[in-house]
Amino acid sequence: MSFGLPENVATFGEDVDALFYLILVITGIAFFAVQITLVWFVIRYRHREGQPARYTHGSNRIEVIWTIVPALILVVIALMSQKAWAHVRLDFPKDPYVVQLEPAQFQWDIRYPGLDGKFGNDDDYMTVNKLRVPFGRPIVVEMTSKDVLHSFFLPEFRVKQDVLPGMTTKVWFEPVRTGKWEIVCAELCGLGHYRMRGEIHVLPEAEFEKWREDKEAGPPLPKRTPK
Repeated sequence: MSFGLPENVATFGEDVDALFYLILVITGIAFFAVQITLVWFVIRYRHREGQPARYTHGSNRIEVIWTIVPALILVVIALMSQKAWAHVRLDFPKDPYVVQLEPAQFQWDIRYPGLDGKFGNDDDYMTVNKLRVPFGRPIVVEMTSKDVLHSFFLPEFRVKQDVLPGMTTKVWFEPVRTGKWEIVCAELCGLGHYRMRGEIHVLPEAEFEKWREDKEAGPPLPKRTPK
């Protein structure tokens, strides 16, 4: 269970959450330590009648300690995060189901390949604001924006990726169960940004295949024209 976070429904979500909680604990300890020390200093060194102020140039030893300790903590966090970062961002799975995302102000245009599994053919088909994917396979989303900067955000899948015009970015995830969740744009992309919402439906494989067959039986989507 993800305490204080949205439900986790991705295979790598636990790794991401563990790093989040680790950083939260470290920064929480530092915050309370600083605040307690601040209160103690205010009380300990408050003004007293007849007691002259004492000036100090500080302590080199303390300055070295509070420089080295945070530096070591950051190095440890960086080393621990490398494995999770490589898994989420670099180690793309083999044999994924691939969809293409082409957001525009203010909707998510989603393109699916036909039976040949390739894009750019007459059997491609498209949905708007509803991303349907099969359960039991890793999903790769290839994204490029039609206009301005957008950000593809699936909180429950621990996925967030900027979508840029003129550039293709990719993310992957693998659901741990079927269900329906929200797609949101996490980048201010214009006056209609607030209504740029979609849904991701993770369907059982048989149900997804039935939906795909129904789509492919309909009118074909025109070929993409090069820009």
